[in-house]
Amino acid sequence: MKKTLKEIFSQHYRKRDALIPLLQDIQEEFGYLAPEAMDAAARFCRVAPVEVYGVATFFAQFKFSPRGKNIVMVCQGTACHVMGGARVLEEVQSQLGVVPGQTTKDSVFTLERVACIGACALAPAMVVNKDTYGRMRAERVTEILDGYRQGGTKIEKITERSNAARSN
Repeated sequence: MKKTLKEIFSQHYRKRDALIPLLQDIQEEFGYLAPEAMDAAARFCRVAPVEVYGVATFFAQFKFSPRGKNIVMVCQGTACHVMGGARVLEEVQSQLGVVPGQTTKDSVFTLERVACIGACALAPAMVVNKDTYGRMRAERVTEILDGYRQGGTKIEKITERSNAARSN
């Protein structure tokens, strides 16, 4: 970790203003902010460790535990909630055996419950990594997650409803 941190530090100015981009780069490399990485960032930026922790805990983008290879975000915004987002979330939880904020034991998935993903017209919606799945139904969860378990990416078929909408 020390060697990698040195490489990351070499790309930043040794100033307090570099703290957020520095933490972003550390998280990009390791997937989360380990305590020893935050302490090293404090020394590098010449600030107190408590200041680094304060900044890191203020921003929701920073994570403090290892995350899975695939990040599953299930929208629970108003449109998604009304259209059955809670059932989709329950099915994902059941399939993965974790609750929002947790990572599966095999580190393949991290589940997140989000307030809105900005795809209200596709409600209920779910995002895996950067792939958006609209008009979700609990029955589709297995197919989608299995694709990622096998190292795949987005399933091209969104839904019959969205395909029909495109043809109109």
